[in-house]
Amino acid sequence: MDNSANCKNYGVPIYGAGWVPSSALRSVVEPPPDDEKDDGDKPSPAPGNYVVLAGGGGEGNSGIRNALVVAQFDFDSNVLSDEPVAKEGTGGDLPYRMAIHPSGDGLICSMPKSCRWFDWDIQRADNLSLGLRSSERVLEPLQDVGQQLALTFNNEGSLLAVGSEDGKLRVFKWPSMEISLDEANAHASVKDLDFSPDGKFLVSVGSGPCRIWDVSKSTSVASLKKENDEIFGYCRFSPVNDENQVLYITTMRDKGGSISKWSTTTWKRIRSKRVVRDPVCAFNISPNGKLLAIGTIEGDVLIVSSNNLQVQNVVKKAHLGLVTTLKFSEDSRALLSASMDSRVRVTIIKEEKKSGLSLWIVILVLLIAIAVFYAANNGILPLELNSILK
Repeated sequence: MDNSANCKNYGVPIYGAGWVPSSALRSVVEPPPDDEKDDGDKPSPAPGNYVVLAGGGGEGNSGIRNALVVAQFDFDSNVLSDEPVAKEGTGGDLPYRMAIHPSGDGLICSMPKSCRWFDWDIQRADNLSLGLRSSERVLEPLQDVGQQLALTFNNEGSLLAVGSEDGKLRVFKWPSMEISLDEANAHASVKDLDFSPDGKFLVSVGSGPCRIWDVSKSTSVASLKKENDEIFGYCRFSPVNDENQVLYITTMRDKGGSISKWSTTTWKRIRSKRVVRDPVCAFNISPNGKLLAIGTIEGDVLIVSSNNLQVQNVVKKAHLGLVTTLKFSEDSRALLSASMDSRVRVTIIKEEKKSGLSLWIVILVLLIAIAVFYAANNGILPLELNSILK
C-alpha cells in the first residue's frame, strides 16, 4: 500500500476527476462593496488548490457510497489532505463522468440515466473549505437519455458536448441548452470528445474511424482512418491555437499503446510512436501543450513530451488497478490521477534540466584535443583513437 503524502485513499472507486479552477473560489464568494460589509458577510473558503473526484460503488448494496468528493492539495509540501474536505452524495446514481465549467460556475456529472448539475459551495465544518451542492437547476435535454460516456466544455464554456453509450453525439449552447449539433449515429458508442482551442472543431472517438465535426456548420468534415489493426482510444487537441496546432490520438495494437499526431489543416497523420506495452485507459494533455499523460490498465502513469513523443517520466504502479482519469493542473505543474482502487495521486512535474554541453559533445571535444596533441608531437594517432575518429 502506498502511504505517500501525495497519494491518498478516499474509500470511493474514482471514475472522474479534475482540478477546481481558481475562478470557482471567486464565484462562491463575491465580495460586497466596502460600505456594505458587515459582520454577517459570507465567509470565504480556505485558500488552496482543490481537486474534485466522482465515483462510488454504483447501484445495488455494495456498501460503497456514490458521491462527489472534494480534497485539498498543498503544492509547497506536495501533500493531499488526509480526508476529503467535502462530500456530496448522489444516492443510488453513480457519477461516472464529469466536466468542470471553465469559468468556475460548477460542474456536470453523467449518471446512469441522466446528467446533473452541481454548484460550488462553502462547507461550514471545523474550518471553512470549498464544497459542492446539488443544484436546483434541471438539465431537461439530458434527462432520461441513458449513460453519457463523454462530457466536455469548450474553452470559453459556451458549448457543451456529450457523447452517449448508444453512439449519439450532441452539442448544446451553454447555458441555454439550445441544441447546436445532434447526430444520432456518430459511432456505435462514443468514448471520448474534445474541442479545438477556438471551439470551431470537435473530435469524437468511438468504434470505427475518428470523426471531426465543424461545430458551426453542424456537420462532419473528416474521418481519420485507422491503420491495419489499430483501435482508436482517446483524443486531445493541442491547446495552442496557431499553425502548429495538432491533434493527438491514442491507438492500440498487439504491440502496445501508441500516440499519433495529426494535422488540423489536412487531417492527415503526421507520425505515430509506440510509448507503452500495456493497453491505454486514460489520456490527457497539459494546458501549456508541452506534455501528454497516459494511464494504463496495469496502474502505471507515463508523462510524455508532446513534441517528440518521448517518455519523460514513468510512475510504475501509481495505482493498484487501471487508471480511470488524468488531469493536469491549470499551470501544468502537476498531474492528478485516479483509479477504481479508490486512490488519488498528484505527481509533480519535474522539468528537464539542460546541463549545457551534452556528454557526447564533451567526448568529441576531448577526442579532437587528443588528436591535435598527437599530430603536433608525433604526427600519428594511436590505432584505437584513429579508428574512433574515422
